[in-house]
Amino acid sequence: MFLVFEGLDGCGKSTLIGNYKTHLEGLGRQVYVTREPGGTPLGEELRSTLLTIKKNADFKISPRAELLLYEASRAQHVDQVIMPKIKEGITVLCDRFTASSVAFQAGGRTLKLQDVDWLNSFATSNCKPKKQVFVDLSYSDCQRRKLGMNQALDRLESEAAEFHNKVYQSYLDQVKQNPKDWLVLDGSLNPDELLKSLIFNLSQLE
Repeated sequence: MFLVFEGLDGCGKSTLIGNYKTHLEGLGRQVYVTREPGGTPLGEELRSTLLTIKKNADFKISPRAELLLYEASRAQHVDQVIMPKIKEGITVLCDRFTASSVAFQAGGRTLKLQDVDWLNSFATSNCKPKKQVFVDLSYSDCQRRKLGMNQALDRLESEAAEFHNKVYQSYLDQVKQNPKDWLVLDGSLNPDELLKSLIFNLSQLE
């Protein structure tokens, strides 16, 4: 099984992934957790570049260059990690995948959706998850949740509210356009309730 978890930073998806991994392993399942950008040595190098490079008067990464770097990381990730693990019968839980590029680059950066879709298809060789889990929590609610974490913001987290609201709207649009591909969870639930909701909803698909 290949499951992807999506949502805004601070929605609780990473905690949910960890809790679901523990649940599955308790059932005797082999589970591999990975993330995008990242998941491979090349991907982690690109992740560091994409998330830590700072804006200044002399340099700003172009939206097209940004998208291509994400897709390069994804292509390596699919070929080196995701597909081999799936073929071994291992459950793969991935923190972000193609829907993130649609949300952040088409939604937030306003690149052409058809360009992002084509590059997603090329980078993944049409590898698709069984389900995309959207942890639904608005940007304002995510911000309130993150206030007490006292963590430094990366390049994308430092973007203005308008950008993140466009990203959130893109997720809502993707769910609306392809509801069968998505499982939507209430991000306002506490971690235990969120895990129970995930387990229950996935059980209805089997």
